[in-house]
Amino acid sequence: MADNFDVVVIGGGPGGYVAAIRASQLGMKVALVERENLGGICLNWGCIPTKALLRSAEIYHNIQHAEAFGISVKGATFDLAKVVARSRGVSEQMKKGIGFLMKKHKVTVFDGAAALAGRSKVSVTKDKKSVAELEAKHIVLATGARARQLPGIEGDGKLIWTYRDAMVPTEMPKSLLVIGSGAIGIEFASFYQTMGVDVTVVEMMDRVLPVEDEEISKFAQKSFEKDGMKIKTGAVVKSVTKGKNNITAHIELKDGKKEDLTVDRIIVAIGIVANTEGLGLEGTKVKIERGHIVVNDVLATNEPGIYAIGDVTGAPWLAHKASHEAIICIEAIAGQHPHPMKRENIPGCTYCRPQVASVGLTEKAAKEKGYELKIGRFPFMGNGKAVALGEPEGLVKTIFDAKTGELLGAHLVGAEVTELVQGFVIGKTMEAVEADFMHTIFPHPTLSEMMHESVLDAYGRALHI
Repeated sequence: MADNFDVVVIGGGPGGYVAAIRASQLGMKVALVERENLGGICLNWGCIPTKALLRSAEIYHNIQHAEAFGISVKGATFDLAKVVARSRGVSEQMKKGIGFLMKKHKVTVFDGAAALAGRSKVSVTKDKKSVAELEAKHIVLATGARARQLPGIEGDGKLIWTYRDAMVPTEMPKSLLVIGSGAIGIEFASFYQTMGVDVTVVEMMDRVLPVEDEEISKFAQKSFEKDGMKIKTGAVVKSVTKGKNNITAHIELKDGKKEDLTVDRIIVAIGIVANTEGLGLEGTKVKIERGHIVVNDVLATNEPGIYAIGDVTGAPWLAHKASHEAIICIEAIAGQHPHPMKRENIPGCTYCRPQVASVGLTEKAAKEKGYELKIGRFPFMGNGKAVALGEPEGLVKTIFDAKTGELLGAHLVGAEVTELVQGFVIGKTMEAVEADFMHTIFPHPTLSEMMHESVLDAYGRALHI
């Protein structure tokens, strides 16, 4: 006999567990199937543990510059095993928290791999043994994604690391090559560089953090290089040659020249691949394009009763996007009328040093759409709080529609901008115009004042530059 539910969610990451909670809140009987760890990649091997590592690096960096603050610290070192253990401990604590939330909301959790087994049916197995047969009118696929591999440069856990290997090093390499300069690659590059590793980044696009505004990318790259990071853009790693305890990358540069680089370790960070295999989609109308499941604006697939949310549906591959899709999906299932998600209102954050954050259109994208623009900028150097913190390097950039005053985009680089950006996200969600930001009173002294000044600057009214 199958266990009957109103909703079965497959995958317990930030999309899946949020979907389960919201369904329970709306009075549904819910099952959640997770084959590995509650919290998914984000909580166990992504967002959370990497931020813990980066926090250790930040503290180490600040200690090394303590003299500038009138504090004397002699012989500061770090214990790598404890740095890694703290990161894993933070992850474990959060995973237990998700387990508590499932119990609190009376969500039935099944440990195993799920696959569709006919209309409205899900089969759960563990180690090739049947765990349960579930039945539900609504099935939500939240299976996430995994690291994309480079042919011939696949992760081996020793010389070539995936993000999982990079999070639990047993010893610190002296030199490191990071392939890919998106958020994941740059965060790892930043962590290892700060901890004293000789880091080189290879990016096939013409700049690092290629999805960001070009001005912000250039600012960030200059900061990375100032700290000693070596960056090669417009370059491709064509192949590698493994040694006993090092590896040589054969790189083709943008001018066609070739270069060999020998390092202790390589991290491959070139994106992710959706987990669509083994779900039993073959006998359904679920459509897959470019490896991702196709959904409509309330996350329904072409197969009645089947929905998909999060990374499995494509970019942007962000936990908060998955969670928001979960809410939209479940509320639509419940017969409510949720607002479809506006992708231009999804913020992006990269937790390197300096941090990078953005929402909305880049300057280039806005021009390509035909907007007449008003652009404001404010440097961290002009902000009292930034100078007092010893963080005078950074920039806040805002882009407005000159005709309507609509905020089209906001792009930030510098200390704590991943926290600041939410002010602009709220503004975009509320469809705020320049006057709304200008008439808002920002507390002093705070970094947030730079948001205000950037808006003022777009209209020739900046006060502190």
